[in-house]
Amino acid sequence: MIEALEWALLDGEHALLVKGDMRRARERFDVAFREAAQRGDHDAMARAALGLGGVWVHEHRTAAGAAMVRVRQREALSLLDPGSSLALRLRARLAAEDDYRSGGRDAILALVSEARDADDPVALAEALSLAHYCVLGPGLGALRLELAKELIGVASRTGRRADLLMGLLWYAVDLLLEADPHAERALGELRAALRKEPHQAAGLVVSAIEVMLAIREGRFDRAEERAAACREQGVAVGDHDAIGWYGCQLATIRWYQGRIGELVPMMTDLLRSPMISAVDDSPYAGLAVAAAATGDRRLAESMLARLRGSVLADLPRTSTWLISMYAIVEAADLLGDAELAAGAAALLAPYAELPVITSPGVTCFGSVHHSLGVAAITMGDPGRAVDHLRTAVHHNLALGHWPAVALSRSRLGQALALRDGPRDETARRELALAAQEARALGMVLPHHLSSRVTCRPSGPQWRVELGARAVLVDHSVGMAHLAALLANPGQEIMATDLAAGSVPPTPAIASAQPVLDGPAGRAYKNRLAQLDAEIDELESNHRRQQAQARRAERDWLVAELASATGLGGRARGFTGSEERARTAVGKAIRRAIERVAIADPVIGDELRAAVRTGVRCSYSPG
Repeated sequence: MIEALEWALLDGEHALLVKGDMRRARERFDVAFREAAQRGDHDAMARAALGLGGVWVHEHRTAAGAAMVRVRQREALSLLDPGSSLALRLRARLAAEDDYRSGGRDAILALVSEARDADDPVALAEALSLAHYCVLGPGLGALRLELAKELIGVASRTGRRADLLMGLLWYAVDLLLEADPHAERALGELRAALRKEPHQAAGLVVSAIEVMLAIREGRFDRAEERAAACREQGVAVGDHDAIGWYGCQLATIRWYQGRIGELVPMMTDLLRSPMISAVDDSPYAGLAVAAAATGDRRLAESMLARLRGSVLADLPRTSTWLISMYAIVEAADLLGDAELAAGAAALLAPYAELPVITSPGVTCFGSVHHSLGVAAITMGDPGRAVDHLRTAVHHNLALGHWPAVALSRSRLGQALALRDGPRDETARRELALAAQEARALGMVLPHHLSSRVTCRPSGPQWRVELGARAVLVDHSVGMAHLAALLANPGQEIMATDLAAGSVPPTPAIASAQPVLDGPAGRAYKNRLAQLDAEIDELESNHRRQQAQARRAERDWLVAELASATGLGGRARGFTGSEERARTAVGKAIRRAIERVAIADPVIGDELRAAVRTGVRCSYSPG
């Protein structure tokens, strides 16, 4: 008859290795360790301490729980023969836990080599699986695949089914992280193995990956339903990662639905949870972009400030680093922070060919090229943005990530419009296709692009802007007329009113000036139109002194008109002499547009297409 201690150990090992029931395994190993310590059974203590480590690394999230397990493992190790298999396995567990928290991998990889040299298949299988947790950051794909393949081979020597499942699982995850087109084949092999006999821990990872695949397909309702079920499954099996996975998956769904701002309260609670991994900073990045989306700049900047010493520093990359960077870039764009975008882009550049995916395949935001393209837009470099976003669309199509395709295509249209103007046919085609794809998926694309030109005073000049493009143009009568039109998009303004200065383009320009009735008013108006034409002509020929004299006369006339408005109540606007005003105002505006076009041809082309002159003038954005 098996005694109670051995029974507790065997029950714990069966729960962990055969069933993948992490909760029951922890309970049984806790009982076994206490009993073994009381008896002074060092081997039993070591088996129990190993089992308390669990399937993955960093399973114990609270400081108290992690410290207790660590103390037990060190105590058990100190009582073993240093050359024993149990000692080697315990050292591998402790090395992996240390490396994971510090962002390193050297210690656990050294233990992998030691297990190989010792020809200890069980110790080697465990070390290979533990090492995976320490090499999940971007840029280590080749190393991970080597470890996974070796684990699958070693499993045939250990005779433990759990080793084969871990090998198949890591192999599938590794291919997903590298955007390998054969990833789903490997996932199919893992599913087939789990159908023969379930393993709860491995099955939970497969469930999480299936949520990610549903998001890629754009099946948001199904993905959200499965994400909730996955969370409950994780809680039942005792995997604390399930809580963070759910938050990450829900945030992905809401991002593509255009509803990320709704999650600010949930994300705020999540980043305070002790169940989130100690090396996972993605909740801060997620809250930054959610807050920025709602216009809460202070909260967004606070979260970004917390990341500057970790995610935004040149430190070892964790498994959640890429999604954190994705969120940081989007937050930088929403905040208009070009410096932050540039810093993030520099860190991301070496990983451009990878997908933004967090291990073990929990969620995916498409190609890293998308983030590089968004950063380039924020930095005011639409040419570079076009190159990155074209590549992002291609990569996202290869991934079958339809929401990412629509979003990258929308951003591509924005970049093209910024580079070539909002009326560019290619830009319009990409934006229209993106909108069509988004409607089919139930997505809400963010309104990134403004096709409206704006104009405001900047000292003695005018600052003309279109999206991220901006130029300074010297003052002229035509620029004042143009500013008035740009300040009133879609509205027709009489050329006579523009000539009289009765439509203020901005608060910095004189307030509206009604004019006198009768012959006197018409005389004033005719002279104003004539002065406008003369001033513009003189300024065009750089005859500034003569232009200044005409401007002084014009200012006097406007003042006279202003003083006349209080004599008989509200005065009427100018009537008649439309042809003189049409000619003078039209010439002045066209000269102003040409000056803008010399400084920036894209803005100039947009103004030529959108501004209409005549008796009635208007600006109609595309």
